[in-house]
Amino acid sequence: MFLIKAICKVLLICSPLYLLMIMPRMIGKPDRKPFLGGLFAHRGLHDNNSDAPENTMAAFRKAVEAGYGIECDVQLSKDGIPVIFHDFTLERVARYPKGHMLENQGVKGKVVDYTYSELQNFHILDSDERIPKFEDFLKMVDGRVPLIVELKIELKDLSVCSRVDALLKDYKGIYCIESFNPLGVFWYRCNHPDVMRGQLSDEFHKDSPEEFKGILYFVLTKMLLNFMTKPDFIAFNCKYPKSTSLELCKKLYHCTCAAWTIKSQTQLDNARDRFDIYIFDSFIPDSEMT
Repeated sequence: MFLIKAICKVLLICSPLYLLMIMPRMIGKPDRKPFLGGLFAHRGLHDNNSDAPENTMAAFRKAVEAGYGIECDVQLSKDGIPVIFHDFTLERVARYPKGHMLENQGVKGKVVDYTYSELQNFHILDSDERIPKFEDFLKMVDGRVPLIVELKIELKDLSVCSRVDALLKDYKGIYCIESFNPLGVFWYRCNHPDVMRGQLSDEFHKDSPEEFKGILYFVLTKMLLNFMTKPDFIAFNCKYPKSTSLELCKKLYHCTCAAWTIKSQTQLDNARDRFDIYIFDSFIPDSEMT
């Protein structure tokens, strides 16, 4: 009986604290209407077996022409240039050019190991596309479709935040920012609270238990740093719509929720009752939903 009473007391104390910790921004929120119900092409309207692979200008042009919003990933080159590339490492999609002794092999190292000029020596998969500058991407889109800009922050270096913000402050189109790293979301809370900001999250341990283990990923999965970052939306893996903290943010705080990454029309149809924003790739959504 004593143990049961002790557990009940702990729960009574911890439950309100937990609800406070996951609370998103509740007042002073920017307008979310331009994003609600939106379909966003993940890394552009891409096909990695074509001449328009992920996060390339060709894929972004296709998305704009089709009228889809765009989700893209931004990080810094060695010389501090914001470039669009998803992985921190180059090997999966960056290739040496024809005629090079390592022709068509994956490039070793990280994006940050190379200057922007050096990065232009590589092409993306089997296409002629190169890693684009974020600045050139913004000029091409020119406000024609809304953007979700993911800040790629590996550890604690927040340099990408100020560099990206310097380019976005004069951009006339609709955009929001998001990051898996709460420090990036916090940077925007402190420096530009007028910008819609989102916390990316996942049930990290379910798909890769060996890679994502420990207290850090528990905290990130449960979004226990929302009290610090005060996100305007949560972007969550569409496979786990019933994640506890996600559902509480949605139902208790009426927080906007974005689904990533939807890979079929069936997944999209299922996500419509649980999410407000839809990030997709690998298929073309039914035309009546765009």
